[in-house]
Parts: sequence; C-alpha cells; structure tokens
Amino acid sequence: MENNLEQAATKASRFRRICVFCGSSPGKNPCYQLAAIQLGKQLVERNIDLVYGGGSIGLMGLVSQSVYNGGRHVLGVIPRTLMLKELTGEPIGEVRAVSGMHQRKAEMAEQADAFIALPGGYGTLEELLEVITWAQLGIHDKPVGLLNVDGYYNSLLSFIDKAVDEGFITPSARHIIVSAQTAHELMSKLEDYVQIYDKPISKLSWEMEQHFEYATKSDIAS
Repeated sequence: MENNLEQAATKASRFRRICVFCGSSPGKNPCYQLAAIQLGKQLVERNIDLVYGGGSIGLMGLVSQSVYNGGRHVLGVIPRTLMLKELTGEPIGEVRAVSGMHQRKAEMAEQADAFIALPGGYGTLEELLEVITWAQLGIHDKPVGLLNVDGYYNSLLSFIDKAVDEGFITPSARHIIVSAQTAHELMSKLEDYVQIYDKPISKLSWEMEQHFEYATKSDIAS
C-alpha cells in the first residue's frame, strides 16, 4: 500500500510550474511553517517547479527553500521597491525584479500552470481572489488551490458559500476553488481537477487584460 502511494506521488504531473501565494511572515502556529515545507516537498516529488513572490522570509522563504533544496527550479518575482524588505541573505533560485505589484502578479500568473494559496495576510488574499476572478472571467482556466491549514481559511470559505446562497456567486463558479487541509491531498485534487464552471462566450486573453490594465494606468497618469 505504501509503495502504491509513493508511485502515485511521483507519477508525471500535469503541471510544469505552480505559483504559490503565501505570507512573508511565518505565522504564530508552527503548523503553517510545516505546511509550507510539506508543499515544497510535494512539488519536488511531482517534478514541479515553483514561481512565487520572491521573498526569502516567512512562509515564502520556507516553501521556496524546500523546492530549491529538492533540486527544482525556483522563480521569484518581486517588485524592486520590496527587495530590501523581503529579501535577506542569498536569494533563493532565480529572482526576477519587476516594476510593481501589478506586473508581479501578471508575470507569476503567466508563468504558472496552477495556483496555490498558503496562509497569509492581505497580500495573499488579494492575489488569491484576483486569480479566482480571472478564472471566472475566462482570462485563464488554470486550477486554483487553497491549502486550508488547520482551518485557517474556514471563514473565507464560509463567506464564499454565503455569497453563493445569496446569489452573488454562481454554484458553478464556486467550483473554481479547490481546497484541502494537507499538501498531498490538495495536489491530488488539483491533478484530478476538471473545470465545470461556466466560461464567457468570448474568452479574454492574458495579453488583452494586461493591455487594458496598463493602458488605463497610463491614461490616469497623463
């Protein structure tokens, strides 16, 4: 039985690289730190590379170091203005400096085949909700996973279920979020994920969405 589980974990993955959103703080509960390390090991076992926010501290540092130590490629995308704050010591893997937060998110999303959110704060939540919204709009069809460590995201999932009940989110769009309490369970669910939510008739592209965003910012600046 144990050998079968090991074979299942090391079989070829459908994903080449996964984007992980998580906190630049380690959190107070040691289980969050352990989950970050275990997620990194899951990516290594499945021969998946990592793209993340580029920090070397907190949960970001733990998951990236775990993947890097396992011999997989790590791509960190970080705004230049945050490099002094979120990078300490030697950088982990490849670090790609970008001009700002919007470019950071767009670059990570373009590079990834799926997304996973570990526990985190405002930034993690904002990144997570944006890729969920992009999926709902048809900008991408990549799986979105929520690593609900020790029930950290229970309140968020309850809010989303309430939004479904109240008619603000369709039941099919609720299916965008794949959640699990352990890294192994979440990865297994993402590997088996089949999209069922309704997509817009006219699918947007990454290029169109980013062109609109940057054009809008340029108009405001001028």
